[in-house]
Amino acid sequence: MRAAYYEANGTAAEVLRLGDIERPEPGAGEVRVRLAASGVNPSDVKTRAGSRKMAYSRVVPHSDGAGTIDAVGAGVDRARVGERVWLWNGQWRRQFGTAAEFIALPAEMAVPLPDGTSFEAGACLGIPALTAWHAVMIDGPVAGQTILVSGGAGAVSHYAIQIAKASGATVLTTVSGPDKAAHATAAGADHAINYRSEDVGARVQALTGGRGVDRVIELDVTANARLLPAVLAPRGTVVVYGVGGPEAALPAPFCLFSAATIKFFLVYELTQAERAAAVSGLGGMLAAGRLSHAIGLTLPLDRIVEAHEAVEQGRVIGNVVLTL
Repeated sequence: MRAAYYEANGTAAEVLRLGDIERPEPGAGEVRVRLAASGVNPSDVKTRAGSRKMAYSRVVPHSDGAGTIDAVGAGVDRARVGERVWLWNGQWRRQFGTAAEFIALPAEMAVPLPDGTSFEAGACLGIPALTAWHAVMIDGPVAGQTILVSGGAGAVSHYAIQIAKASGATVLTTVSGPDKAAHATAAGADHAINYRSEDVGARVQALTGGRGVDRVIELDVTANARLLPAVLAPRGTVVVYGVGGPEAALPAPFCLFSAATIKFFLVYELTQAERAAAVSGLGGMLAAGRLSHAIGLTLPLDRIVEAHEAVEQGRVIGNVVLTL
């Protein structure tokens, strides 16, 4: 089968290769998916670049994808053959991800994809949408709350804004320019704050009547922890799904006296119950047509180097997807 792979860490142009490798066969409890689309996420390009030591001599990258089940292993209902699915954790702790024509993986990791959702959109769900759902719903309903979503034009944030709004929250978000503000408000954000030209804390205080927000959904606590005293309400919660450095300088006295809660999570390591809740919630929104997808760049598999570079350089608003 045709696949993209790397055998050493390095830049995209240096290490990514295209070639033919052996087509996988589904083992017991597994399905094989003929992939139609593969999502390219920041974690994929960081892993290829060397953020984690390679565990295998050859890696087919990417954890997200979508396609059609074409074979099943022992113990899996044969009625699943022909089913449209989206995937999660395709390359997490696994050698072969979704940048290939086929992937074999445990049956529960292939989730039914509604007919009205494209394969390209399905390839955006595994990391961005699951992260967004859990970040919003990590400790229960958010109806009536005010939520600040950091980096509102990002892939995770685009879904988080929609999920929070659909759940009855008021959503504020930070952005770096007018194009990204328009992108975030189109997703449903009530207010977009340009952190390059506005005082984020002062704007949040003005918008919340001096109270602050009930929750911050944070993509980089190492960069933004200093803002917490200006934006977080007493007994507020900070949900952290990403870090940009090895350490974060938390405003400890503020967190103590305001009884702040800080929750970290990694989407790859959600518990079975947490993932089931997120998959179910997203499934309901997809089936109802209440979830929009921001696909900023679509390229064929043989342009994977360009796709990785686009993600690294941050020059695309929306998800980057490869088609197969």
